[in-house]
Amino acid sequence: MESWVNEHGAYGILPGVMSLTGTPFFLATIALAVVTVLLPLLLWSRVRGPAVVRGAVRMVMVVLAQAAAVLSVFVVVNNTNGLYDSWADLLGTGHHIVAAPDLGRDGLGDHKHPANEPKIVQDFSLTHDARMGRGVRVTQLRGRVSGVRGEVYVWLPPQYGQPAFRHRKFPVVELLGGFPGSAKAWFGSLQVQSQLRAGMRSGEIAPFILVEPRTNLLAGQDTGCANVPGVVNAESWLSVDVRQMVIDTFRAQSRASGWAVAGYSAGAHCAVKMALSHPDRYRAAVGLSGYNDPAAERVSLTGRDPELRRVNNPLWILRHAATPPSVALYLSGGRNDGYRDGLALRRAAAPPTRVVVTEVSGPHTIGLWKRQVPRVFRWLTAELSTYAGRVAPAKGI
Repeated sequence: MESWVNEHGAYGILPGVMSLTGTPFFLATIALAVVTVLLPLLLWSRVRGPAVVRGAVRMVMVVLAQAAAVLSVFVVVNNTNGLYDSWADLLGTGHHIVAAPDLGRDGLGDHKHPANEPKIVQDFSLTHDARMGRGVRVTQLRGRVSGVRGEVYVWLPPQYGQPAFRHRKFPVVELLGGFPGSAKAWFGSLQVQSQLRAGMRSGEIAPFILVEPRTNLLAGQDTGCANVPGVVNAESWLSVDVRQMVIDTFRAQSRASGWAVAGYSAGAHCAVKMALSHPDRYRAAVGLSGYNDPAAERVSLTGRDPELRRVNNPLWILRHAATPPSVALYLSGGRNDGYRDGLALRRAAAPPTRVVVTEVSGPHTIGLWKRQVPRVFRWLTAELSTYAGRVAPAKGI
């Protein structure tokens, strides 16, 4: 087991366990597949008894071999694409909603002035998932405002621990996965920190704190990152609780000019919607292969209700904003996979809202989004005003 002491002197320990995405379970499924394939080869002619019994036993062996093969393929697909993070997510037995009060239009409820409330300083532990690489830390956060509880993963840039930067506050990018989706996907499948580490060291890319919170909160349903009183306050979880915790626990910038949110697929819809709804919290958003209409996701909580569907559509939010939000959007996608929705947002935008739309080709997969990571973060480096232009490189690394 590993532990990590944060700058406030707190520490935590996270033991390794046999998990859905762990190497032990993956190897076990491979071994099971091999055994169940060899079993009928070795025993087919040795089965004894009446014809009906022999046929039944042989059928069972064939079915077991097929089931084991399907299971091993599922594990590979799941680990590659970051679909389900745990058995609880897969089976729908996780409980992440403690309460879901009506928090009003701003999603703050009675917490209008978080600076006047006790700080939310969390204990973080190094993860034990080799797929996520070095330096990723995790905590279990209980949202003070949203009534949501779940894991939040954080990666700190190379400069964070250097003496020359000890008084520096760092910009933050909140990362959102698709649906179904694991809170490990950006770190594990897109390998965001591995792709960016060299650019941060050289100063080409700003030293962002990367934050990936749980977005899979309801069994079998995509929340659309929305607040639905009595059901879930997903938007407040992401834009209030997680954001405030990062500011309180780390040397993170607190103003909107130092925050961005990025997502792919359902996470892209969320990222764009949150930035347009809360320009006081985010200065920029990135949407990869996203959509405007919540009903584009078949099991969307907001897509099934006409009013929720309307008010959670980023295009509607942009068109009905009292004043154009001061945010920059970077949107990419295929012609029928996010690009046209991006063009619609660009046509509706008026200064100071700025929208960049890029057409890309490829299937709606992790591979498409993974190769866009460096380009996206160079754009974010230029957009967040505090780090516009070339940034200071990390020394001695």
